[in-house]
Amino acid sequence: MKKKTILIIVAVVIVLVLGGLVSYQSYNSAGPALSSELDGFATCLKDKGAIFYGAFWCPHCQATKKMFGASAKLLPYVECSTPDGERQTQECIDKGIKQYPTWVFADGSQLTGERQLSELAEKTSCELPVK
Repeated sequence: MKKKTILIIVAVVIVLVLGGLVSYQSYNSAGPALSSELDGFATCLKDKGAIFYGAFWCPHCQATKKMFGASAKLLPYVECSTPDGERQTQECIDKGIKQYPTWVFADGSQLTGERQLSELAEKTSCELPVK
C-alpha cells in the first residue's frame, strides 16, 4: 500500500513538472514574437525625431506606454516629473511642456493627450505593423 501511494505521488510530480516545462517553453516561444510587435514602430518614431514627454504618475502616459506593450522600452521617452512628483524637470520646463502626454515632432508640432498609434504613424510616416 505504501509503495502504491509513493508511486502515485511520484507520477503526479512528474506530470506537474512536465506540464510546467511545456507551459514555460510555449510562453517563451510566443513571448518574444508578441513583445517585439511594435519594436520597429517605436524605433522609427525615435529615428524620425518624435519625443514622448510624460510623467510617471500620469495615467494617460501609462496608457500610452501600455499601448506599446514591451516595445515601450524603445520609445523616445522623457520623464518630466521630479521623483517626488511635485515639480517638473528643467528640460521639460525649457521645452514648454504643459500637459502629459505630449508628443513633439521633428517639425516642431505637438500632439497632447492620449493618441492612437495611427495618429503617430501619420505624423511621422512610420509604418504600423500589419496584424
